[in-house]
Amino acid sequence: MKISSIAKSLIAGIAAGSAAAVTAIQDGALDTGESVTIALAVLGAWGITYAVPNKQPTTDA
Repeated sequence: MKISSIAKSLIAGIAAGSAAAVTAIQDGALDTGESVTIALAVLGAWGITYAVPNKQPTTDA
């Protein structure tokens, strides 16, 4: 299966953002600091995941 770097980073951003959002909503309110944390989690996941190259497939002969 071939997954592009963009698709891989989008999925990582969604996962990181949703995990941060679930943690932030636990108290029933979303303040500015928690919003910034969610945004930084998404941006960080996008950048780091996009920068890491995909593993090259091996051919077993």
